[in-house]
Amino acid sequence: MATEETYEMLQAAMLEYDEPVDRVKFDFALTRREFVGVLGAGLLLTVCLSSADAQTPPGGQRRGGGGGGRGGGRPTSLAARLHIAKDGTITVLTGKVECGQGARAEITQAAAEELRVPAGRVTLVMADTALVPNDGITAGSGSTPRTLPAIRQAAAAARNMLVELAAKKFGVEPDELDVTDGKVVHKESKREQSYADLASAEDAGKLFGEAVPGNVTVTAVKEWKVMGKPLSRPNGRDIVTGAHHYPSDISRPGMLHGKVLRPPSYGAKPTNVDLASARAMKDVSVVQDGSFIGVAAPTTFAAEKAIEEIAKNAKWDPAPHPSSKELYDYLRQKARGGVPTNPFADDLAKSAKALRQTYNVAYVQHSPMEPRAAVAEWTDGSLTVWTSTQNPFGVRGELASAFRIPEDRVRVIVPDFGGGFGGKHSGETAVEAARLAQATGKPVSLRWTREEEFTWAYFRPAAVIDAQAGLDVNGAITSWHFININSGGSAVESPYRIAKKRSQYIASEAPLRHGSYRALASTANNFARESFMDELADAAGKNPLEFRLAHLDDPRLRAVLEEAASKFNFTDRWKQKDPKIGIGLACGTEKGSFVAACCEISVDKDEGTIAVKKVTQAYECGAIINPANLKAQVQGAIIMGLGPALREEMKFSGGKMLNAAFSRYLVPRMEDVPDLDIHLLNRPDLPSVGAGETPIICIAPAIANALFHATGQRIRQMPIKLA
Repeated sequence: MATEETYEMLQAAMLEYDEPVDRVKFDFALTRREFVGVLGAGLLLTVCLSSADAQTPPGGQRRGGGGGGRGGGRPTSLAARLHIAKDGTITVLTGKVECGQGARAEITQAAAEELRVPAGRVTLVMADTALVPNDGITAGSGSTPRTLPAIRQAAAAARNMLVELAAKKFGVEPDELDVTDGKVVHKESKREQSYADLASAEDAGKLFGEAVPGNVTVTAVKEWKVMGKPLSRPNGRDIVTGAHHYPSDISRPGMLHGKVLRPPSYGAKPTNVDLASARAMKDVSVVQDGSFIGVAAPTTFAAEKAIEEIAKNAKWDPAPHPSSKELYDYLRQKARGGVPTNPFADDLAKSAKALRQTYNVAYVQHSPMEPRAAVAEWTDGSLTVWTSTQNPFGVRGELASAFRIPEDRVRVIVPDFGGGFGGKHSGETAVEAARLAQATGKPVSLRWTREEEFTWAYFRPAAVIDAQAGLDVNGAITSWHFININSGGSAVESPYRIAKKRSQYIASEAPLRHGSYRALASTANNFARESFMDELADAAGKNPLEFRLAHLDDPRLRAVLEEAASKFNFTDRWKQKDPKIGIGLACGTEKGSFVAACCEISVDKDEGTIAVKKVTQAYECGAIINPANLKAQVQGAIIMGLGPALREEMKFSGGKMLNAAFSRYLVPRMEDVPDLDIHLLNRPDLPSVGAGETPIICIAPAIANALFHATGQRIRQMPIKLA
């Protein structure tokens, strides 16, 4: 069983990951009755706290995400994790969500492996806060290293308990029994008992009510029969036939459709809002609560017309806001505490060669296929919300806080939804829908438009990164100074062997709401570092592969780099020069996994275009659980990474988004997909870790380095564009 200290460490890790999410703070007004209820007969003390202190329980550690937590809650009983019905149906319960990353298949495999049943015998209930244990936020590639062990231990414990029950019933020792296909069989007599029969025994309920033991031995990798093999998404048929209901498909009896009034620009405050004309519209309910203004109507069309009517006559006081053209100067100027100087300045001055470069990374959106959506319904003072979020228990906390009700009166249900990528950690859509439902007394569906998603959802943070390094006469790096301004500290540390090095993240006053993204700041840090490593290699007169290997001790990172370079035939191809064809490579590590990529690009200077023709990528994340899903994750990460590498960039001016539509914000299309040559390095001797993020971090620097190989031109900005 995990110790109290372990859980505190997990909470701290979650805070480090989830902290960047800039949450919308709702401040709904207290009614007189609510105020009197709070006041009671005693003395009401109102204390204004900082946002950080306000989340800190007395004498305790601050929690993030309204109780979501990266690590989740404390251990629960076995019955809270697993249920075996009288008909033999096996149900496994988890707080994790499925948003296309393959968690449903992987968790099913884990349970089936330890229960010794085919995967098809396991039904998974996910992300319903009224039914499942709190497994924490689905983020940071955390499901594989944290939730899977908990699932496996619970399933193995259940199997052991059932074996003990069968041994008692047969009057034999447990080691005289075998378990196969949901049955416990006495080896000698061939007597057998099904899981269903054993689970319905009188003393089974007591055993399943106990906590999962901490000393459970799970199945060794070499003995895996379900894990380690491909498994398609268990509900894949429902997905492709349209039977599955995404959050935006949920419908409730008597349901209304909601819309919320948005400011015309960032920071704008309403000075005069006339609601009379909207209130006069047939069947339209208008809700005003402080700065929150929304409508609910029988159809989305009617709700949109009502909001348009309100917006048409509203008066706003705009706020000053920098444009995307001045973004990087703004971030540097607003760096908190200033940008630190190089502590190795003297060493840099004495080095045989010194390099100083700055790399810029733009704001980008997550662009999920399904924009934010929620359906909210109040019943007898309790709230149920169906929504798309990676953080169901955190959103439950946000709802409880916004409406000042206990968390046990809030239920959050998360159907499998259409994409998250780190962009759906917060619960603003759920809160908005719930406020409209509270006012109207009916269920309300609220679905953000694509423009709302592009404008009001949080962004991957922009970055300014300064890199300085010196080389000795032999081409070895003597000192390293690397500063990330604004985007975060994930993967900021260099994996290379350098005697004197310092890498650091500095926060800035971000002009846009930003938060988690697939691999978060790793995309920016790896882009800058691997681009800079190529510049250092060129200054040293070395092959980029040779230069990296000369500074690399980590055997796992060396392995993926050598594998990708070998399969791509990098060394021989690098010697060939063609102004229209370039090759480049990059490598990196994050979240306990390792990746290296080589790519080939074609360059058309007349058209000003770069096309990625081939990517050879090697990836290692420990023991592989589902090779088919892992390959799909790596492929998906590369394709997604092509967008911010070459085109994706939020443009804004005067507090307004200038490209809040797919027609102006160009994500990768089918014609952009290169030849993908993926090599998965299986390490059955190592624990499995997640793969949803790290495979994305190498594609951008590999492209930038390939561009230099072809043209001799260095582009130090994402997206990479020909000058």
